[in-house]
Amino acid sequence: MSAALYLEGGATGADSKELQIRCREGFRRLLEGCGYNAQKRMPRLYACGSRAATFDDFKIGLAEKAAVDYVAMWIDSEEPLAGLEATWEHLKRHDNWRKPAGATDDQVLFMTTCMETLIVADRGALADHYGGKLQISALPPLVDLESRARHVVQDGLFHATRNCTNAYAKGKRSFEILSKLKPDVLRKYLPSFVRSRRILDERL
Repeated sequence: MSAALYLEGGATGADSKELQIRCREGFRRLLEGCGYNAQKRMPRLYACGSRAATFDDFKIGLAEKAAVDYVAMWIDSEEPLAGLEATWEHLKRHDNWRKPAGATDDQVLFMTTCMETLIVADRGALADHYGGKLQISALPPLVDLESRARHVVQDGLFHATRNCTNAYAKGKRSFEILSKLKPDVLRKYLPSFVRSRRILDERL
């Protein structure tokens, strides 16, 4: 079974190549923690940059689907989800994106509401990565974490790490901590991550 997974992350511009490599590596390490590896079921990962660029690349990949068995994109939901499985309905309402012909809801995997939600969910990984100057109390509560607005999650993470020498920043540092997250911890707090893992288990 072959698969292509288009990721929201990376960048365009002078440093785009390095950030795309780091983005792919961060997600690869996370997926390896879920049991996927180069020999068994690891999808091919594409770091696409912006949200819109990810959708564009996904559509191209979907049109060329004969080359792979499963094509999907893993993107921020931007807002809390009204229905966990109704992904294209959410994208129509939030982004005015039209579902491509032949696409299904299980070809959209969400980080709800953003990649930082994954990071905030794993307090152990955060403590190991940032050390004693991490201010855990500045982070949003774990209860109903996916209902928090993305700016609340992101601002909390920035604030919690502001006194650390490696304070959180999008790009290189964000993908570094992403690679250290524990999937079993994420499953406790993030229904969207549970869904993504279920779908990948079924489709890969």
